[in-house]
Amino acid sequence: MPIKFVLTGGQEAECRQAIPLLENINASAVLADKAYDTNKLREWLESRGTKAVIPPKSNRKEEIECDYWHYKERHALECMFGKLKHYRRIATRYEKKTINYMGMLSFSSALLWLR
Repeated sequence: MPIKFVLTGGQEAECRQAIPLLENINASAVLADKAYDTNKLREWLESRGTKAVIPPKSNRKEEIECDYWHYKERHALECMFGKLKHYRRIATRYEKKTINYMGMLSFSSALLWLR
């Protein structure tokens, strides 16, 4: 289930929101896709003692290992996004104002919790 979420612009890199979203979360590992493979995020996670389970981008200069066995658990997150997309209002973003869309996203997330 989603704990926190932030809407970003269509052209904005999502990895910029990773640290603000994770600041008050106590986790032993962070599972993220290649888009979050930044040195800044990896260093921040290491300073907190959190394991970064992020596959390296193909253009990364230094080789970084990824625990792919642990990374497979990310399918739960992908399933959650798939379930959210069943709500047509969320998938097609009918709401034009951010506050209304965030409200519908929160409501849909709560409905997933009840299922």
